[in-house]
Amino acid sequence: MLLASLAAQASPLSAQQLKDLQLLVSQLNPIQQAWVSGYLAASAQFAGQSLPAGAAVQANESASLTVLFASQTGNAKGVATKIKAAAEQQGLAVQLQDIASYKTNQLAKEKYLLIVTSTYGEGEPPESAVAFHKFLFSKKAPKLKELKFAVLGLGDTSYEFFCKTATDFDEQLHALGATRLHPVALLDVDYAAAAASWTEAAVQAFAPELKQAGTGSAQVIAWPGQISSHDSLYTKEKPFAAELLVDQKITGRDSVKDVRHIEISLAGSGLSYQPGDALGVYFTNDEKLVDSILELTACAADTLVKVGATELALRDALISQLELTQSYPSFVEKYAAATQQTPLLELVADKTRLRAFLEQHQTADVILQYPAAIEAQLLVDALRKQQPRLYSIASSQAEVGDEVHLTVGVVSYQAFGQPHLGGASGFLAHRLDEGAQVRVFVEHNDNFRLPDHDAPVLMIGPGTGIAPFRAFLQERDQAGATGQNWLFFGNPSFTQDFLYQVELQDYLKRGVLNRLDVAFSRDQAEKIYVQHKLLQKGADVWAYLQQGAYLYICGDGARMAKDVHQALLQIARQYGGLDAEQAETYFDDLRQARRYQKDVY
Repeated sequence: MLLASLAAQASPLSAQQLKDLQLLVSQLNPIQQAWVSGYLAASAQFAGQSLPAGAAVQANESASLTVLFASQTGNAKGVATKIKAAAEQQGLAVQLQDIASYKTNQLAKEKYLLIVTSTYGEGEPPESAVAFHKFLFSKKAPKLKELKFAVLGLGDTSYEFFCKTATDFDEQLHALGATRLHPVALLDVDYAAAAASWTEAAVQAFAPELKQAGTGSAQVIAWPGQISSHDSLYTKEKPFAAELLVDQKITGRDSVKDVRHIEISLAGSGLSYQPGDALGVYFTNDEKLVDSILELTACAADTLVKVGATELALRDALISQLELTQSYPSFVEKYAAATQQTPLLELVADKTRLRAFLEQHQTADVILQYPAAIEAQLLVDALRKQQPRLYSIASSQAEVGDEVHLTVGVVSYQAFGQPHLGGASGFLAHRLDEGAQVRVFVEHNDNFRLPDHDAPVLMIGPGTGIAPFRAFLQERDQAGATGQNWLFFGNPSFTQDFLYQVELQDYLKRGVLNRLDVAFSRDQAEKIYVQHKLLQKGADVWAYLQQGAYLYICGDGARMAKDVHQALLQIARQYGGLDAEQAETYFDDLRQARRYQKDVY
């Protein structure tokens, strides 16, 4: 009341403006009030002008903590967001930013930096961090003697180059003269508890530094593309129980692949998504497989165990909480130690053999092939907590409303005399009936977005990589976009594997899709893939890029995306007259301009 009285006495505002202001302030917490104060101070500084687009204005730049996230699936962004909140609770000024939009010339000016990054593929940075990673290891990287930093890495110990990008950033920043303010964290798949502990310690390490430097209040924490309107009650931590509407096989009877078109209802969830986003899917394990594990380990189904802080029956834990399909070294190590089986102990001692073994085996296979009695809690402690699987969304909400569509390749094969299914794909295709519930959430991906409606688009999506491009075409169709659309699609057989053929032909007929080039690898003696089709159309591809086309790749990152990139480099050399270094720089520049985007897995 005192504040309102003082404001009324000295206010240059009208009565209505003052009332509106007081209403707004009453709804804000102290941190939000400080943010608004900074914004207004910055606005006064630019009186008579517009604030610069994407401005990040602050009174004392040296006293702000910059938190960058480099995320392939959204986990790094989630951790970074929690770090920002923890730092703000300590009264620290924080700028949270996607590393993809970070201007590398700003690095020399930074005083306090924290990076959260995942690692992709064979030790490579996630797509959003490629440019920053190259810059940091280039001759252009500045000396950073004034910088104090910390790095948190998210990874998967089943991969040989575990958390390599985090290690790269940590070591290179130190090599450039920066001071490591808190030790690097290299966290495995089940990272939540360790990330929370590290966050608390890291914030405590930064807090006295920032407070001594003095935190400015004039701070606008904003940048292009980072303020999202996709808020919902439902998140990865609290998924929505959605209804499975459609599970339709869209490959032929004689196809070597089993691909499903999945439709899920989001009615009543408030969930929204954009083309380029992914849907996180939680699943349950095969009950028959779980019963086999219980029998082979001599564990009683109703034995109470703890998964984290939750106590439940062992059988329920194995069905709904624990990872039984994706394999990883730590399970073999713990199971071998608990059961003391000589073949497994010898396998664990040879890291090369162990990795080769894991490439051929699911987690459950270890128990099926090496059964032994084990205490129920030891078994649970050896297993990872199940993680949701992410699928590129294959629909536009502008067309399908309260639905979300997926294009799911079912992992299905025979091995060791047993049928094997993927965890989530087997659940969606074989264990979940239409009308049943599936727990889902939306994972937003601001690094895979359509351009303005008048810009040309080049999409390369073989196999299930076509999923986001179906969403792109639906979105552009509904919007009446004038930009040209060119799609490259590939799969083994025209008659068995032409996914969404009728839809694509309709788009061609109506002019929504302007060009469609297909590569069916097994329809002739010599295998032809999308990269070969790109090279055949090389002159047109180069001309298209020169006209300002945005380039998108979706699908297998280990081979296809790399082969496509090499084809693009060859096209730049052959038709653009560039040498090898210039060609790499050309596509680096496209990536920086958001004209070269990948959604690979």
